[in-house]
Amino acid sequence: MGHRYCLTLDLVDDETLITEYEKYHEAIWPEIQESIVGSGVTNMEIYRFGVRLCMIMETNDSFSFEKKAAADATNKKVQEWETLMWKYQQPVKGALKGEKWVLMDKIFAL
Repeated sequence: MGHRYCLTLDLVDDETLITEYEKYHEAIWPEIQESIVGSGVTNMEIYRFGVRLCMIMETNDSFSFEKKAAADATNKKVQEWETLMWKYQQPVKGALKGEKWVLMDKIFAL
């Protein structure tokens, strides 16, 4: 059946950097797409308002954040991407040290 997750992250408040960030996401690196799909993510969308990002992620039952983190830690291309993206990103208020995308709590469903 799978699950849906919503995560958030902020961008650095700089229009040039935001434009660059969006350009990267028009065509993410093939290795990044492979790592996302290979982890059990079946659909992923990112929305932006100002500097606030919201990621909607749908997964199959094989997905876990722990397995994805372990696979990402040993994937040089993913680490290269994450390092590059951190130029554009900043943690949201309340994120733990080193935490990037933060899982949001669902408070309503229709």
